Amino acid sequence: MNGEREGSGWWKITDVRVIDPYRQRAWQGDVLVGQGRFQDLAASADAPESVSGRGLWLVPRLLDMHVHLRSPGQEWKEDLASGSAAAAHGGFAAVMTMPNTDPVVDVPSLVSWQIAEGRRIGLVDVLPAGAVTKASGGQELAELWKMEKAGAVGFSDDGRPVADGGLMRAALSYSATLAGPIVQHAEDVTLSGRGVMHEGEVSGRLGLAGVPGEAEAVMVWRDVQLAALTDGRLHVAHVSTPGALEAIQWAKAHGLRVTAEVTPHHLFFTDERVAELAFSPVTKVNPPLRPESYRQVLLQAMKSGLIDAIASDHAPHHADEKDLPYKDAPFGISSLETAVAAVLTVGLDELAMDPLTLLVRMTAAPHRILGLSYQGLVPGESADFALIDPDARLPVDPGKWYSQARETPWQGVALRGQVVATMLRGRWAMREGEVLTCGLR
Repeated sequence: MNGEREGSGWWKITDVRVIDPYRQRAWQGDVLVGQGRFQDLAASADAPESVSGRGLWLVPRLLDMHVHLRSPGQEWKEDLASGSAAAAHGGFAAVMTMPNTDPVVDVPSLVSWQIAEGRRIGLVDVLPAGAVTKASGGQELAELWKMEKAGAVGFSDDGRPVADGGLMRAALSYSATLAGPIVQHAEDVTLSGRGVMHEGEVSGRLGLAGVPGEAEAVMVWRDVQLAALTDGRLHVAHVSTPGALEAIQWAKAHGLRVTAEVTPHHLFFTDERVAELAFSPVTKVNPPLRPESYRQVLLQAMKSGLIDAIASDHAPHHADEKDLPYKDAPFGISSLETAVAAVLTVGLDELAMDPLTLLVRMTAAPHRILGLSYQGLVPGESADFALIDPDARLPVDPGKWYSQARETPWQGVALRGQVVATMLRGRWAMREGEVLTCGLR
């Protein structure tokens, strides 16, 4: 496993449908890879190995900008090796990791360690987010500039919202000098309290403590006002409510540097899934699954571009933790290996979106939000891509996953689209459903 070396082989992907959201172009043809990079079709002096792309899409460099890989310190849930394998299996060339580990990633040395370990494993680019506050304690800003110099691409106390308005103002002011945004888990915890699912008809019927949608909306409205005050860069994680979307729309109408993401599970499931799976904690996630009316608003916001990006919020936990009673089980869904298919199912089947427009939210948009440069499929650019069968329709089988966490609300759900290969810097990370490294199944 060596992520430092670029691929030395030459490959020609023949008769493939290229979907390149970075350049907003789609075409049918051949793609040549050599020396770790995309090459001009006439460039190779060596005989490339031919790989048929008939019936497949080639999509450059998918980036999941919100994952929890739990390392350091929580490796019983997931580690960088299993999480990297899950990402490659899901079609991603890069992931931004959240810092709520043990210890919290709040110093440059831990940022550097995560990057180096990701390169050693060599399956995906691991792009750390540093914590906004020291130990994510919400009391004092962490060393944002030093962490960015070490390689952090954003900053978040994810799982713990930055509750103090003065501290959030300071963080957003600081972000005006940084390349990466402040990524906020938007939740007023004085409103969400001990809620475990969305507050509404279903929670009342099931007798579970609810979280009102206003707990999210109130925090987003506060933060966009602070973004206006500071000219800071705010990214709202896992948006799930109409009230939050209204705040984001207001921010964009006023020219603020505010972006937002949505998760596949909020686009696909509703709070009825809790009842359908008989109180199974595999449905317990924060923010919670919302009603159908909320889901429809999210779908239209995603289609219109009000929501910039789609991110999995892959949040793995050990099977024993997810086997606890609903009120005691941790929040989180394992979703790296279902994200692409879930997005294709919703975007193509339900919304009839153009693939270029849909997939920009998992490629060019997260790169833009994080201040990262990637040109798409042009000669000389790093050969990072996924091959996807867009017409495959398969039920989700967690037994085939590489993530350590396989307790999921997706089990058995038939989704459209199957990632069949992932390449990183001209080397196959995954082919034909198998991650190309040892001992990770």
